[in-house]
Amino acid sequence: MRAAAVQLNSSADRGRNLNTTERLVRAAVDDGATLVVLPEHFDLRGRDEDYLRDAEPLDGHSITRMRELARELSIDLVAGSFAERREGHDKPSNTSVHIAPSGEIEAIYRKIHLFDVTVGEVDYRESDSGEPGDSLVTGNQIGLTVCYDLRFPELYRILALEGALILTVPANFTRTTGEAHWEVLLRARAVENQAFVIAAAQSGEYPPGMPAYGNSMIVDAWGEVLARAPGGDAECFVAADLDFDRLREVREQLPSLANRVPAAYRWPQEVTA
Repeated sequence: MRAAAVQLNSSADRGRNLNTTERLVRAAVDDGATLVVLPEHFDLRGRDEDYLRDAEPLDGHSITRMRELARELSIDLVAGSFAERREGHDKPSNTSVHIAPSGEIEAIYRKIHLFDVTVGEVDYRESDSGEPGDSLVTGNQIGLTVCYDLRFPELYRILALEGALILTVPANFTRTTGEAHWEVLLRARAVENQAFVIAAAQSGEYPPGMPAYGNSMIVDAWGEVLARAPGGDAECFVAADLDFDRLREVREQLPSLANRVPAAYRWPQEVTA
C-alpha cells in the first residue's frame, strides 16, 4: 500500500482550503497513493469564534466533498479533522472521519484530549470552542487520533491491541512544541505499538501569532521516518510505501506486544499532577 500525508496551510477561507486539499489529494493519488491522510482542521483553521460560527454537520459541504473525492478516486481518505456541529451539543467536536473508497464513512472519531495549554506567551484553549469525545475508534485496521492525543500513549496502545496496523495523527502542532517533541513522539508511538504512523500536519502561521510546525511524517514500525515534509508554510504531500511484511517481521522478531503481561498492570490511584 502506498500512503500519503497531505500538509496544508489552512486559514478561515474554507473554499480556498478545500480547493487546495483536493489538488494535493489528486497529486498524491497520481503518485500512487491509495490511502491519503489530511491534517487537523483541514477545511477551516482559525480562532474559537470561527469554529463556533462555521462548524458543519457530518453531511455538510466539507465532508460531503471529501466523500465524493474518495469515491471518484477510489481511495481510503482520512479527512484529518473538522469542526463538527451535532444536534443537542452546545459546542462542536474536533472530528476525524475515515472515508472508504466507496465514499461511505468507515469510522468517526471525536478528539478526546483537548489542547488547553500555554505555549510561551500564547494561550491555547480548545475547550472554549470544542467538546471532547469519549470513544476510541479503529476501522479497517486504521486507528484514528488527532494532534494532542499524541501525548497520551495509552490511547495508542489500546488501538494497537484492537488491531490497528496504521495510526493516523492529523495535527496542527505548534512550532515550539513541534521542534521539541513532534518527531520523537511520532517515532515512539510507532515503535511502542509496532505500527505505521501517518502524521499529516498544518504549516504556516494562522491565526497570526500561532505558528504551526509542519513536518508531516510517515513512520514505520521500526521507528524509521519513511517520508517527511518541510516546515515553514509549505503545502505539499509526502508519500511512502507501507510494507506490511516488514511490519509482521518486526512483530515476530521483537514481540513486545505479544510479551505484554496484562495481569501485572494496575492503574494507580488518581493523583493531581
